[in-house]
Amino acid sequence: MKIAVASDHRGFVIKGKILLMIQELGHEPVDLGPNSPESVDYPDFAAKVARAVSNREVDRGILICGTGMGMCMTANKFPGVLATSCHDELTAEMSRLHNNSNVMCLSGDLLGDRLISRMVHVWVITEFEGGRHSRRVDKITQIEQTVRCQTPPPTQ
Repeated sequence: MKIAVASDHRGFVIKGKILLMIQELGHEPVDLGPNSPESVDYPDFAAKVARAVSNREVDRGILICGTGMGMCMTANKFPGVLATSCHDELTAEMSRLHNNSNVMCLSGDLLGDRLISRMVHVWVITEFEGGRHSRRVDKITQIEQTVRCQTPPPTQ
């Protein structure tokens, strides 16, 4: 599986650790930046991963910012992206098992290294359960398509 990873400056150190974890789990990590711990704007890097997932250039993505919330909000603007902000092993597992999450968003400030390691491991190995959950995830896709068709482009 090909997994894109990006962060802002607050998640930069953790991003490097996650890239190694993905490789150790036997998958292909894709580093989408940033390349240094200098201050950057999280939407720029969330968009890189979300676009790669949306365009099916990668199978999944992981994003890290201060809280994980800004990355999640940005990623969910892209068609086909099901981004979830996870804060423990259970939310990581359930985001895959029941919601078929393809982007996991993490907090670089609020989570420790051991917890992040366990969360990434659980999220990568957990498969979507399907069944009744497929119907619900399909409804999300239908809503996305309907809203996209009804929403006029923003004015500048």
